[in-house]
Amino acid sequence: MTTTANLIATGPGWEMQKLICTAGPQDRPFEERHGSVIIAGVMSGTFLYRTETGKALLPPGGLLLGNVGQCFCCSHEHGAGDRCISIRLTPEYWENLVAEVPGMRSTTFDRPMLSPSPALAPVTAALASAAVLEKPALVELVPLWAETVMQLAHDERPGRGSASPRHERRVTEAVRHIERSIHEAQKDDLSLDALADSAHMSRYHFLRTFLSVIGMTPYQYVLHLRMKRAAHWLLITDEPISTIAFDAGFNDLSTFHHRFRRIMGKSPGTYRRQRSCQSSGQPLAVHDLVP
Repeated sequence: MTTTANLIATGPGWEMQKLICTAGPQDRPFEERHGSVIIAGVMSGTFLYRTETGKALLPPGGLLLGNVGQCFCCSHEHGAGDRCISIRLTPEYWENLVAEVPGMRSTTFDRPMLSPSPALAPVTAALASAAVLEKPALVELVPLWAETVMQLAHDERPGRGSASPRHERRVTEAVRHIERSIHEAQKDDLSLDALADSAHMSRYHFLRTFLSVIGMTPYQYVLHLRMKRAAHWLLITDEPISTIAFDAGFNDLSTFHHRFRRIMGKSPGTYRRQRSCQSSGQPLAVHDLVP
């Protein structure tokens, strides 16, 4: 078996797991079926996800979407391994949520994923830190996260065009390079020119292909991962905000504060106080962990 599932928490109608997959290009993919509604945030690694609603390359910061009873297949054609936080929702729980959201009619997703985006950043950052949250907080947050995903899936335009397998592989390699560089706090050149050169593609062709496959430009994706890393470390460490900002790749503290507030909806200090509330037993402000 190439996938290990570790239970994080369960609640009325939902289950949250940490999934670690070690499959690589040498492993033959096989068809599976979703037994529940699935919302899974990709924390690291990349993989191809094929289902009845389409095919998508899932990068860190993206969300896999699965309908109950839907057949699917995951493969790692361009690299080995991934790590996800998965929320499984029973059909009854999901249908009740949909019924409570104004303007929502469909109980099924019409796309295989949500691309990384500033609107999604608070959800993926909070999912990355789900293991340190107490169950009462998760019981409140899971339906709010699900509602946010529901609304984003309803608003986002399906489909972004297609790239050839060769160019898709080159973008995947670039995504893994960006992820590794940010995760290991390396000082690699992640500019458009450097990434395009590494992919052996012209600047514009790489930009257009990256946007088609990932759903945002290389600069936006680098910023997204840096912000996600900073948000995660704010919740789980006591490091000074300035240290976290510099380690995440922000050379100017005021710029970090401005961008963090714009993307996450609150200042780094306010975001960090969520953890203080948890450790002191104070009620968690639920709105701090949703967009």
